[in-house]
Amino acid sequence: MRRILIVGAGQAGLQLALGLQSHGYDVTLLTDRDAQEVRGGRVLSTQCMFDSALRTERALGLDLWAGQAPRIEGVGVSVGGPESAPVIDWVGRLDACAQSVDQRLKTSTWLDAFAARGGRVEVRQVSAADLEHLAGSYDLVLVASGKGKLASLFERDEERSPYQRPQRALAVSYVYGLAPRPEQDFPVVRCNLVPGIGEFFTMPALTAAGPCDILFWEAQPGGPADAFDGIHDPAEHLRVMLELMKTFTPWEYDRARSGVELTDAGATLAGRFTPVVRRPVGELPGGEAVLGVADVVVTNDPITGQGANNAAKCAALYLEAILAHGDKPFDRDFQQSAFDRFWADTARAVTTWTNAMLAPAPPHAVELFAAAGELPTVADRFANCFNDPADVEGWLLDPEKAAAYLASVAPRG
Repeated sequence: MRRILIVGAGQAGLQLALGLQSHGYDVTLLTDRDAQEVRGGRVLSTQCMFDSALRTERALGLDLWAGQAPRIEGVGVSVGGPESAPVIDWVGRLDACAQSVDQRLKTSTWLDAFAARGGRVEVRQVSAADLEHLAGSYDLVLVASGKGKLASLFERDEERSPYQRPQRALAVSYVYGLAPRPEQDFPVVRCNLVPGIGEFFTMPALTAAGPCDILFWEAQPGGPADAFDGIHDPAEHLRVMLELMKTFTPWEYDRARSGVELTDAGATLAGRFTPVVRRPVGELPGGEAVLGVADVVVTNDPITGQGANNAAKCAALYLEAILAHGDKPFDRDFQQSAFDRFWADTARAVTTWTNAMLAPAPPHAVELFAAAGELPTVADRFANCFNDPADVEGWLLDPEKAAAYLASVAPRG
């Protein structure tokens, strides 16, 4: 029986561990918190998983919340104008529903399931020296936790990493009491673009106590919405978030007028990080190679909502590669090849799209967003890019392709 060591118990690490376990592999999981600590801790993310990623969970019997989580049926886009009113405002329909499940609920449940099925879980902080000591006992070591010093095992890929500093300051609140928009007849993710300020998102979600909504600011660093540094009181965090909504997205603030409250004491999160792509094969001090997983080696800003989706797809592709490799050594060539497929199939398009969305919108993108308000076909295609990011390269990112696409769908005459 082949022995696998996975460091990190997030979406990717746990999904891969459970998948390998189901195929008879001897898997050990190292994590810095047990399931109870995760479940009762601070929120971890703003995940919204689309159908192509959810299918990787369903294949392993891990989509446990389909009957409880709100069914997200579309993506709405609003662009703020000079009078604090949206000058662009439309909704695109998803071909298949998405869902958002609080990662505290999901990963703690999966972690308990992995242990209940006989998997070994060790709760400990892990250093490169620790991995050096452990690596010789395993056929393959995977690092699925990008926090702390382990990320330094993986060299920055300068060619694929255009940014040297964070491009957004991030702030999240999970709340109860957010009303739907009056004109909204089905649940959607709302993307509000405020030029010069940043982006504000809302999405229906499921937390441990039931359905809720996520409020999420992506503020341009140093701008008026970059206002959460140093705030440690959850109530103050929510107050500032609502005040920014009132100032910059009043059409969304109207949904909170009847009163919203945090879902729990750990329902807020703030921070910032630099988008980066790292080389996938890390080297331990003694020369042993380890393979980076998901956002350890491809860290994108959450503006396109692809973090958990990337993680799920990476786990699925790595599982497939490991199973296909049989009894052969998991050498550097194998590790590089597994990542190369993840990059080609998923991560390259996501990274290209995300980096483009962080920059000011070019004229052809503004034209597409404006046209989507009149042409549901355009709105629907944009919404479904969140499920299939590779599609952006066929129409959204290139001016000539965008013009050709608009010409093909615009009414004649």
